[in-house]
This record gives sequence, C-alpha cells and structure tokens, in this order.
Amino acid sequence: MKSLRNRRRLVFAVVVVIGGGWLAYTAIPDRFGEPAASGSTSASKPALQSSPPTTLKGLSWQDFHGIQLPHAPDDGPRLLRNDLAEGFTRTPRGALLAAVHIVVRANAQWGPKVFEPTIAHQVTGPDAKALLKLVGETYNDQQERARLSYGAPLGRGHVVIEGFRWLGYTPEAASLDLVSAGPGESDVTVRAATRIQVQWHDGDWRVLAPIDGTWGGSAAPIKSPDGYTALQGGS
Repeated sequence: MKSLRNRRRLVFAVVVVIGGGWLAYTAIPDRFGEPAASGSTSASKPALQSSPPTTLKGLSWQDFHGIQLPHAPDDGPRLLRNDLAEGFTRTPRGALLAAVHIVVRANAQWGPKVFEPTIAHQVTGPDAKALLKLVGETYNDQQERARLSYGAPLGRGHVVIEGFRWLGYTPEAASLDLVSAGPGESDVTVRAATRIQVQWHDGDWRVLAPIDGTWGGSAAPIKSPDGYTALQGGS
C-alpha cells in the first residue's frame, strides 16, 4: 500500500510537471506578451498567430521511461542521447515538440543525469536556477525516502500527454497549454493543464522557467481534455 501511495505521488508530480501535491491554483500567468497592434508589426516583432497550423500527421511515439512522447523526423527531436533530447525546428510543430520533451525531462523522476543538463541547457529565464534548485530538492527528498542510491531514477512514469492548446506563436516565442493525465486516488484519472512558454535561442527552442521556479502557478486541474487538440498515439 505504501508503494502504491508513493507511486501515485510521483505520478501526480509528473502530471503537473513539477510539484508534490494538489495545486493551490488561482490563475495561470502568461509572460508571452501582448500581440502587436494591427498594422504595427515589424521584422523584429513577427505577427502573433493565435492558432498556428500544426499538423500531427507523421508523428511517431517512443517510450521514455513509461511515457509515450511524440517524435517527428522533420521537426525533432533530431538528437537523442543519454535520455536527453534536442534539435527542434523553428516551426509551430517544432515548438510543440520541444515543449513536451523539455518539460517532461526537467523532472525529478528521472534523476540528476537527466533533469540537471535539461534545465541547465534547455530552460531559460530568470527563474531557471530556482527551478533547478527545487527539482533537485524534490529528487533528494524522494530518493532518500525510497532509499535509492543517489542518481538512480525514482521510477517509471505513469502519465499520458493527452493534448495541447495554442495561446500564441511567433518564430521567436510561443505559448501553449499541455494536458497530461495519470492515476489519482482510488484509480480515478486526474488531469492538469500546464502553461508552457518557449523561446527561440541559440538555434533551438528553450522552455521559459516558471515564476519562482515552480510549476504550481502555471498548472490547473481540469476535468476533461475537451477543447484541446488531442495528441493521438499517446495512450
């Protein structure tokens, strides 16, 4: 029973991306910025697309420690090694794939060999260091509780990335909500929508770290994935 409770706690941590417990949710912040006024766009500020065309045709699904993640031969990730993923095209689908892969890997569940380089190299913004600190503390706490050797993964994931909804896209930055689901108490499926923002920097997409390094203010529980674009193949 204790093992099952621990598994569910870890599952829910993955569902809301980072965190350990139910969300105290008030509002999801969005630092994407306001779209430019009509007729005032420039080369330095490309026009904002609220719903950029994003085909899901041709996606394949590969297992990442129990979680099925989408891959596209043209949009990325183009480089996979040591459980890390990078190399995404400067397109809406590339931004979507980057958001999924980076956020999933920036998680205590997989151990420091995965979350440390992911956050160090693929997360940007003033709160990136705070995110790394909090994820490290989460890992240390759960690793000690489980009596695992330091560096070992905390276990397999039991979560499905179900869908997404665009909030805005330009070739410089994008914002979207990701829906994930996993087993909660009494085997009831719990879902969360997490707001992810990415920025194009040094030839690839980087995730903007959440405010204060915690995803709690960027995620909210939802009852169903209705109203979101389904990511087929993730079940």
